[in-house]
Amino acid sequence: MFWAAVFLVVVPVFFQAPLVRSLPWLSLTLTGTWLLAGISLSSRASTQLWGDLLIGFTWTWLAGSLYWGWLRSEPFLHLPIEALGLPIALILLCQGKGRIGSYFFLGSLLGTAITDLYVYWTDLLPMWRQVMNVDPEWVPTVLKRAAKTLQNPTDFGRGLLICTILLIIGIVPLRSKQLCWWAFSGAVLSTLVVDLLFLTSALCA
Repeated sequence: MFWAAVFLVVVPVFFQAPLVRSLPWLSLTLTGTWLLAGISLSSRASTQLWGDLLIGFTWTWLAGSLYWGWLRSEPFLHLPIEALGLPIALILLCQGKGRIGSYFFLGSLLGTAITDLYVYWTDLLPMWRQVMNVDPEWVPTVLKRAAKTLQNPTDFGRGLLICTILLIIGIVPLRSKQLCWWAFSGAVLSTLVVDLLFLTSALCA
């Protein structure tokens, strides 16, 4: 369950990101495919857990399609769009349903919120907008400039604090034997992996 959650966070980043730039409507349409697949898997006892997880993944895919497809140039809309599935997750939890998928979604949302906090904290919003609006061939240049602005003791300390928080939030639930917490941890820790991959790519650009 942990590695499945990691897969559903890390791999779609590299698949969905280019897809929404060129074919945003196709990405949005695929949301229905993931949802139907999740419902179908959930209807069978042997695959119920994986269907539950896929349904939680559906809400992250929907948010990614909407934001990165049409609204990516406005960073302040990122978190509200990512939280679109929050009411559904909370309703399901209140009904005692969909715990794995809901915890996966909450872990992904929390990881995103903490990452966004770092962007606001280090005043990277102008460069966020530049990355989203420039031609693709100029993206590495902007990312490298952004990475250089973070190479100071203050921002390094902030980054270290953010990484520590994500590690603690992601590792502590692994002490539980409940699969929903493993899905939560996988989503949180893989968010950290994605952040580090983007930082590395920016430094090496």
